[in-house]
Amino acid sequence: MAGYILKRLLSAIPVLFGISVIVFLIMALIPGDPATAILGSFATPENVERLNADLGLDKPKWQQFFIWLGNMLQGDFGRSFALNRPVLDEVLERFGATLVLAGTSFVLCSILGIIAGVISAANQYGWADKGITFVVLLGISIPSFFLGMMMILIFAVQLRVLPASGMWPIYGDHNLWVLLRHLAMPALALSVVATGVIARLARSAMLEVLRQDFIRTARAKGVHERGVVWRHALRAAMVSIIPVLGIQAGFVLSGAVYIEVVFQWPGIGRMLVDAILRRDILLVQGGVVFVAACYVLFNIVVDVAQSMLDPRIKT
Repeated sequence: MAGYILKRLLSAIPVLFGISVIVFLIMALIPGDPATAILGSFATPENVERLNADLGLDKPKWQQFFIWLGNMLQGDFGRSFALNRPVLDEVLERFGATLVLAGTSFVLCSILGIIAGVISAANQYGWADKGITFVVLLGISIPSFFLGMMMILIFAVQLRVLPASGMWPIYGDHNLWVLLRHLAMPALALSVVATGVIARLARSAMLEVLRQDFIRTARAKGVHERGVVWRHALRAAMVSIIPVLGIQAGFVLSGAVYIEVVFQWPGIGRMLVDAILRRDILLVQGGVVFVAACYVLFNIVVDVAQSMLDPRIKT
């Protein structure tokens, strides 16, 4: 197992290097000058040239990349141009809010998706299967940001039962109940699409398992159908479901960008959008690489968990 984990960690190195190259190139291709955006009305040619020299932006792009990469490998993600604070401090501060939102959405989509998939497979072609399939296809077809805006219109504007934006109220208590009220709409909007995907693939995995010989043997021994489905079949199907959960974890983490903007959630997604508008290159690069590293690390954890359930994967 230790060798398998080491192999997976080593395989993540070229992935993260490739991501860093792509992010750097994309930011380099965006039109505009960071120094001009920072100086604003004071952006005279002399001031822009002086600031570019201070920030190291007057060097060739390849040299800028290797300087940034070398600093990042030492734990120095640079300093935000606009906020005038270390990039890593800003990213870690915002990551907590994103982790709350994405983590809640992931738990919701995992539980609801697996339950819906199991019920749908256990009642193949029945009314429960048809109803769940219809709801799942409807959920997959609705963009999360559009669903979020509709939820704000209904529950915040019309019914006034949930807050429209933010993680905490501007004035008032900061307790768990207040957090849950602010979290309800963005977490649900973010989890809908992932729930549909997990439900469809869980249904397929369950149907494949339910046709296997050991399921017929369990039924022949007189095991109750509920035990056959939930204890025997689901346990075997989890080998195929777990990789889907890993992919959807990355989806909710990246999809949080849209939801954070719609609901004004103070996480990494909103931070990245603001940083792009301000041409804060180092903050964008550091934020994207940090999120990508979290995604890769989570997928490694999922692969290890899958290999523990099915030892054949390690070979």
